[in-house]
Amino acid sequence: MSLRRVGTIAEMRLALDSARAIGASVGLVPTMGALHEGHASLIRAAAADNDVVVTTVFVNPLQFAPTDDLAAYPRDLERDADIAFAAGATHLFAPLVPEMYPFGADHVLSNVSVREITGVLDGLHRPGHFDGVATVVAKLFAIAGTCRAYFGEKDFQQLAVVRRMAADLSFPVEVIGCPIVREPHGLAMSSRNAYLSGELRERAGVLYRSLLAGRAVLLSGARNPRVVCAQMDAVLATEPSVIVDYATVVDSTTLRDLDVLVGEVRLLVAARVGPARLIDNLGVLVGI
Repeated sequence: MSLRRVGTIAEMRLALDSARAIGASVGLVPTMGALHEGHASLIRAAAADNDVVVTTVFVNPLQFAPTDDLAAYPRDLERDADIAFAAGATHLFAPLVPEMYPFGADHVLSNVSVREITGVLDGLHRPGHFDGVATVVAKLFAIAGTCRAYFGEKDFQQLAVVRRMAADLSFPVEVIGCPIVREPHGLAMSSRNAYLSGELRERAGVLYRSLLAGRAVLLSGARNPRVVCAQMDAVLATEPSVIVDYATVVDSTTLRDLDVLVGEVRLLVAARVGPARLIDNLGVLVGI
């Protein structure tokens, strides 16, 4: 079997409608390309659950700020196709911008906005980013139809946004979060890691070390978020070249700050390491 490449919405819809008509289940793995082992793990999870697996590759202009270098985002469609196929994808949906935004990416009059959970964390540092994410994912869900969709927990706020959007808008899509895949020294795998030299990758490992330190404080009995965040900050400060946007702990479902840490909480960190802005997170179940 070979990987079927699709570039138009009409062809993608027809292929998936035809598959479901004969009883096949569909898995969807939305990506912006520059695939790595983290993406491959999502595709493998989709292939284990479904008969048909669509990996999408689309660098979405709507989620880039004017100050972001959209043109510099890594692109290698042939490599992406090889990785997707090896991991179990049956289809590669790689539309061009005019196919997704027929009036132009700078003239999209309709957008999807998920309030509250986008006004914190990365939403504060990247205004409009999650509107772009929610809009393109809503389009992909509308194109794919009934399916299971797989997202990595590395982009934890994005996962929360997509889950709420799918529920609010009644998409026939089951959103499945998959565990973070890490490099040997703990750095969460990301397409943006391609911007890092060997030395910067070593420095970037401080993000994961800060999360582990915060978890250790929680597991030792701390329930005050300020105590946990102070420990994370102390670890991050050991790499002064790493510019921290935030290091915090919130409720895993609402992403809201808590006065007392109890239940399912999520430690999150975002920082700039050299030319790359990186994010990472770690979940902890905290007893009373």
